Amino acid sequence: MTGRVAHLVRHPIKSAGFEPVETVELSAGAAFPFDRVWAVAHAAARLTDPVTWAPKLQFLRGWGSAELMAVACQSDPDAKQVTLAHPRRPTTSFRPDDPADAVRLIDWLRPLWPENRPEPARVVRVPGQALTDQDQPLVSINSLSSLADLSARMGQDLSIHRFRGNIWVKDWAPWSELDLVGQEINVGAARLRVEEPIGRCRATGANPATGQQDADTMGTLEAGYGHTDFGVFARVIRGGAVRLGDEVRI
Repeated sequence: MTGRVAHLVRHPIKSAGFEPVETVELSAGAAFPFDRVWAVAHAAARLTDPVTWAPKLQFLRGWGSAELMAVACQSDPDAKQVTLAHPRRPTTSFRPDDPADAVRLIDWLRPLWPENRPEPARVVRVPGQALTDQDQPLVSINSLSSLADLSARMGQDLSIHRFRGNIWVKDWAPWSELDLVGQEINVGAARLRVEEPIGRCRATGANPATGQQDADTMGTLEAGYGHTDFGVFARVIRGGAVRLGDEVRI
């Protein structure tokens, strides 16, 4: 079972912006570089002091607002700067670690968040800890073949950005990635151990081009496959460079 890396994607701000990249340097025991570095907590969030990793319910997320799924990003990791774009918001750059920019970022996101939910309140960063949905440093791996199969079943083309994955692989048999749990795979110069399938939520029903719910991905997964999993989480056990077109093999 051999595939190729088709896409590499990071999301510097949790649930607020996807950014394709061409190459990445994975490190053993670490999450995908510059992925979920920041998150925006809402006014009802319960966070520790000092802040540590917290569950996704404490933050703005695509489940709560389809509009967030249409945020695109360009970033400068060295400058710790992100530039966000959205069909209904001005393209704007932020340094989220700067207090003044954090306020501007919250104001930029506020119109994209429902008024009946606790409002965006605070930009959070935990040094050395990615603010992913899991408290463990895992990388998400997804299959273009599985996406094509799901798209065909639904009768519509589904963007990869609905699933907020890090590594997308082409040329695998559809859904074969779910059989890799417990196995090790080489991705470019890196080696990863597949840990578990990724359980999905209704955020995947939102179109990243429009920020509108337009697909019953959860219902189709359940009815068509008997589960709501898509993709797998993997742990980096040997670091190395990964580039578009690199081989992926067991």
